[in-house]
Amino acid sequence: MPSVPRQKIPQRLAVIQADNCTGCEACIAVCPVDCIELRELADGVKGVRAWCEVDLERCIGCELCVHVPRRRDQPQRLLVCPWEAIEMAPTGRIAQAVANIGGPPEYVANHGATQVAVAEGIERSFAERNRARMETLDQGK
Repeated sequence: MPSVPRQKIPQRLAVIQADNCTGCEACIAVCPVDCIELRELADGVKGVRAWCEVDLERCIGCELCVHVPRRRDQPQRLLVCPWEAIEMAPTGRIAQAVANIGGPPEYVANHGATQVAVAEGIERSFAERNRARMETLDQGK
């Protein structure tokens, strides 16, 4: 978890499906809080497996990595990711979304549990804040 608790937890967070991501970095270029990082695994001389990954603790849920904001005179949706590898997952179910992002098996084996643990922490914080908000509303009735 971050050293300073968030003032606000977004309703949805960006999750990149590693198996669909090509590492083109289009999402990195548009992220206003620099929470998307390129991951690479070198496979010898000829290949590098690359994909992007979201740091959920920094994601603000702005959706700029998914699509360009619409203008009234342009109703079509302009996607940032040409592979549609990014989804905005509900924060209340973020751990499940993170557990299913895929990626190279050796990377998932070494980092998957940590990623899910971070997502579970965010999910717990989100649930606690919602619970506290509901209690405050109930007391005000």
